[in-house]
Amino acid sequence: MGEWERVFLRGLAVPPPRQRGRARPPRPAAFRCVLKHLEGAALAQGAEYQLRLSLFDATYGHFFGRTWRSSRRAARVAPPRPARAAFGETVYFHTSLCHTSIAAVVEVVVTTRRGDGGSQHLSCGFGLIPLFSSRLEATDPVAKDRVLKLYHGTPRALLHPRFQHPLEKNKYLTVMEKSHLQYTLEPHQPLEKIFHLLPENLLVSGLQSVPGLLPVCGDASDCLQKPRLMKPVTCYLERLAVRLYPSLEEFEEELLDLLNRDRLLKANAALDGDGVAVRERRLHVGVHNGLCFVQAPQVAVLVLEAAQGSGAGKGGPSGAAALLPRVLPTAPSPSRRRGAGQALVLRSRIHLSEMVPHPAFRVCFQLEYVCCSSGGADGKALPGSTEAATMCSVRWAVWSPGTGEGEVVLPLRGGARRGPCQALVYRTPPSSRQGKHVESGTVQFRVSTDSGEHVVTAAEILHKDRDVSGKPPTPSLSLPAPARTAVSPRGPGLSMSQLSATLRGRDQPPGAGITHLEAALSSLDTEPCAEEPLRVLPFAPLQVPIAALGLQAGSSRRPLSRASLARLHTAGFPEILDHNQEPVEISEPVDPTSFNLRLEEADPLQGNEIILQFLAFGRDARDSAEATWPGTIFLTFQFYRFPPVTTPRLQLVSMEQVPVAGPAVPAQVLVRVNKDGTLGTGPPGLQLKYMVDPAFLRAGEQRWFLRYLAEHSLQIDVWDGDSLLLVGSAAVKLRPLLRQGREAVRTHHELEVAMTEYEPEVTVMGREALRHGALRPLGIRVALRGHLHLCLANVGHLCEETPGQLPSPLPSRSCVVPTPDGAGSVPAGSWLSLNTAGGRVSQARRLVEVDGELAAALHSRWPEARPEQRARQARDLQIIDAYREHIKGESISRMLSQAITATRTVHAVLGTAEFFEFTLKNPYGVQHTVTIEVDHPELSVILDPREWRHFKELTKSVTPVEEEMFHLRGDLRPQVYLRPNETIRIPFKYQTFSADPAVITAQGPAGLGTGADAAAHALGKSRAGQAKHIQVSFQVSGGKPIALLRVKVEPQPHVVDQTFRFYHPELTFLKKTIRLPPWHTLPGAPVGMPGGEPELFVRCSDPDIICETKNMGPGEPQDIFLKVAGGPSPQIKKFFVAIYTDAWLAAPVQIWQFYLHSLQRLDVGCTAGQLARLSLLLRGTPAPRRVRAFTSHPQELQLDPDGAFLLPANGIQELYVGVRPRRAGSRFIYLNLVDVESHQLLSSWLLCLACQQPVISKAFEISLPAGGGRGCNKRITYTNPYPSPRLYFLCTNRPDLLQFKEDSFEVAGGEVYTIGLRFAPSQDVGEEEILIHINDHEDKNEETFCVKVLYQ
Repeated sequence: MGEWERVFLRGLAVPPPRQRGRARPPRPAAFRCVLKHLEGAALAQGAEYQLRLSLFDATYGHFFGRTWRSSRRAARVAPPRPARAAFGETVYFHTSLCHTSIAAVVEVVVTTRRGDGGSQHLSCGFGLIPLFSSRLEATDPVAKDRVLKLYHGTPRALLHPRFQHPLEKNKYLTVMEKSHLQYTLEPHQPLEKIFHLLPENLLVSGLQSVPGLLPVCGDASDCLQKPRLMKPVTCYLERLAVRLYPSLEEFEEELLDLLNRDRLLKANAALDGDGVAVRERRLHVGVHNGLCFVQAPQVAVLVLEAAQGSGAGKGGPSGAAALLPRVLPTAPSPSRRRGAGQALVLRSRIHLSEMVPHPAFRVCFQLEYVCCSSGGADGKALPGSTEAATMCSVRWAVWSPGTGEGEVVLPLRGGARRGPCQALVYRTPPSSRQGKHVESGTVQFRVSTDSGEHVVTAAEILHKDRDVSGKPPTPSLSLPAPARTAVSPRGPGLSMSQLSATLRGRDQPPGAGITHLEAALSSLDTEPCAEEPLRVLPFAPLQVPIAALGLQAGSSRRPLSRASLARLHTAGFPEILDHNQEPVEISEPVDPTSFNLRLEEADPLQGNEIILQFLAFGRDARDSAEATWPGTIFLTFQFYRFPPVTTPRLQLVSMEQVPVAGPAVPAQVLVRVNKDGTLGTGPPGLQLKYMVDPAFLRAGEQRWFLRYLAEHSLQIDVWDGDSLLLVGSAAVKLRPLLRQGREAVRTHHELEVAMTEYEPEVTVMGREALRHGALRPLGIRVALRGHLHLCLANVGHLCEETPGQLPSPLPSRSCVVPTPDGAGSVPAGSWLSLNTAGGRVSQARRLVEVDGELAAALHSRWPEARPEQRARQARDLQIIDAYREHIKGESISRMLSQAITATRTVHAVLGTAEFFEFTLKNPYGVQHTVTIEVDHPELSVILDPREWRHFKELTKSVTPVEEEMFHLRGDLRPQVYLRPNETIRIPFKYQTFSADPAVITAQGPAGLGTGADAAAHALGKSRAGQAKHIQVSFQVSGGKPIALLRVKVEPQPHVVDQTFRFYHPELTFLKKTIRLPPWHTLPGAPVGMPGGEPELFVRCSDPDIICETKNMGPGEPQDIFLKVAGGPSPQIKKFFVAIYTDAWLAAPVQIWQFYLHSLQRLDVGCTAGQLARLSLLLRGTPAPRRVRAFTSHPQELQLDPDGAFLLPANGIQELYVGVRPRRAGSRFIYLNLVDVESHQLLSSWLLCLACQQPVISKAFEISLPAGGGRGCNKRITYTNPYPSPRLYFLCTNRPDLLQFKEDSFEVAGGEVYTIGLRFAPSQDVGEEEILIHINDHEDKNEETFCVKVLYQ
């Protein structure tokens, strides 16, 4: 008997009552029941007891499911307690019968000896556990101990006709006095993920294995507590053919003869001239894990081999004619032609994606015939017949996938055998013409896999030979290759027989939705068997890669004028003082090549006070006039590993009126805005301080911090404080913060703030876009907005040792955790541990100091002693004695566990592997095989010696590496062999790719925080509230632990090297390709790596995001492909991507953060220069708000109402929008709805403009001098083509270069009007095309003139 047969017989269950199957809820309820112990006076000393659990429907008096049986446990008596039998077994199940009458019946069975030496099982009591309350919910979602009353007798009493529900109404049931069962019952949500592997109403113990599951690491005895699914594989079944013996015609002829006799017998009629016809031949194909079908079986329609080979395009019968149903006439003709080699074939191939490499997983086939009555002389099926079609299962088979591809031939089964489809199967009568011992038939097919992969069996996974090649396994995050969609066209959802059966109201079992794998009958292939799979060609994505070069960090190239320095100096910014309280002078940035790391490490002033002083913000002369200049701003950035900062709102205040040319705005001083909207009375500017003291850094992190300052840049995002729109981003190199032996440094920087806009995707050829050196900023527009004045300073301080502060270890630094040789430190509450020179001394503590509950119970009973209270005090002493006896065993067990427990603290950083070794000693004088159990997936044992050696080289560890040290069990838990009293080192690696929730909180326009109020941060402070603990157990046979390792994980913030921000329509996928720069230019990349350019690897902090990179070959650039699912507006999704240059993913060379702003999409089709009107519906919140709409292009987008207005609570307000684009093409415009009082973003829209160029009726050309001047006046004429007077409006696409004498004019019918133009001077030499739009009174374009201006 194979594994599938054993599991199949184990999972056979009694179905629930038919009355319950008519209305089932969509989601079953999952339960976890723990049967702890049985206690009572009725238990006999030494007798063996067993618990049996069944499901029962009290309304219909029906047991269903399958009875679960526990192991036998002997009863023990410990006076003064009664006899007790401890079980401690856990049962899991799920059911969709959510009704108050559904209960679990517990039966207590005792095993006794008979006189002949045998044993017999006697029922000595039972009880009912209610599953649902009156509200059809779980009885109690909180897990707590409960006591179950037991009744005398057997559960068969529940089947008595006079049984009433609930149990208390039955006067014939007698309660077993002083006997009960201790248990817990709770909902178990993790079981929902394996509903497809575990059938309903099947009780399963945590000790039983469910095919398709991996055991949870660290808890091998209960794989259902936190179930983990095995990875599925994909396979295809091709060229499927079914052959029935002795021939297909004889088999069907005899089948139809028997069905026709049965029809006449039921109708109690003689031969009536009608017959039975075969409407369809179906094949059900599904994956079965022994307990149930993993998914609903696929249904394919089989056709005759002869009909399948004939085509409609050869002048012969069409495909539909070839599929006419076979009809049994009243008198079968003996001259019917027999086709011994005829078979039933499937034209397409079957795709199975739910297969799992487990010995209990099989592919099940069921052959089904759909027959119906036929009438008339021609014997054809009557399409309008009122009789329902008969579905008859004739054969079935199961197949266990093997290794590789090839042809498979399976024998078909039939007759009185239990099959996976739970249906009666036709058996050939013994008296038939085929004989008694004729084969039932065969099913033949070919197995293939997608993309050249092979079907992996369980034996290959469990007994796979170790790879001895030198190349390490490449980590991959790519999803399995998608199924080819062009393999076989899909046909109609239901066949003719299914439609007829559905129209007649025929009941179908759950999951009977049928999807045919066949094409329509009118589109049959002429040679379907010659179908070849498509060959995958190298494909380049159509997304144009974005260069990951970031912003050009650094100051503006032009130096500040003395006038600008004087204005900033007289603004009154606070002075920056050194540790001697002396002002720090402004110096020039140091030469990038003069950095000396040794000089920094030898500096006696090891404390660094980093000061960021934001001074002013000015508009650049090259900024487009389309966007308005903000009145208030706020900044967001992240420095080193400190938390992200969102500054308060800062008002832009002009220092003095300075005449400037063009849209330029001189630097405006930043003044802090109070919460009430008034300006702060303190000094201008915003100053933030970061204290980086080696006393708070981890060991060796000082060098990391210095490398961060030398190689990285600080990216700063500037936001509009009113509209919450991004103004732009700037970056500054942090190298000037290196003091190089000086007491303090201070530098001034003028940063260029640029805005990067990603326009809609442009159509390019894939290979041309990815060609080496072909990177062009297609679809990307960078606009310079302004200049941010920033002062950087670093003040050195003497470092003082902090008492009691121990430096935490460096990430990825090797550490050997020893096994405690004695009792370790015990937490307060039981013993107070004192470590002295002579040994360890433990001081006893009073019980009232240990247990608060006991102290509360006794405190009210301890007034001053009185004679009448002595009896009460005696009772208190008895309570204390009973309490001591109760906790004695638990306390001893806890202390013994703590004696073998070692503790290791890990400071986890995103993407960085923490490596350490644990010293494990065998304390016994005999050899043992130790099983290592870890209860968290982020902590793992390093099994590959190459990976172990790699981490030891990185950490400069000198401990030895042992080859083939570990053995993997069937449940993939590592085992290691230990000789008597042997000591070895177990390598561990902790690595997390999940970002800390405190770090991943999105910064930006979602709201203004007060992160700058606590600007003086310090690294290394305790984060115990976010720490998590991981337990590692080293167990010998029998589950007995010989050592325990407790790993405390404290998450730490990480460094962000680069930031990307994307705006995308809500609830859609963002697909972007980012081109990596040359690997040697990445900060942190190793120098002089042998073998040329290394392969790069990427990992994402969000497992729901597809992030992958591919190596295109030597000398070719590497791209990162991202596919992100956007959320609802105005949600901001933040995630991180780590980039590695080593295959073992030890430490990332770069960490990028991404922001995805989800906006409501609004597509607008318009014409340049013409007004397009639309409206938006604004839905009110539960409270009324004062709101205002802001746009990123106010010159092209008109809003009504334009100012602030009241949005009523739960009401609807209409916002009118007018779009007049100035240039043709596709582009984005952002629209925000902001609460002006709380400065909160309520809604956000993304207007996707598809603007077309208007028809140009006239063209002009003029030449103007460049470099300034007074401009030039010109005139053009326009003739009104209408016979009546008309009013016209003028507009242009370049209002900065062209102004009109009058913006509107009225001209009579047929008259000529002269339009006055004034061209503004230009500073640059070049050519500009200026459009003049003449619109009517409805703002529709009448004519467009083009003026070509040559600036010379």
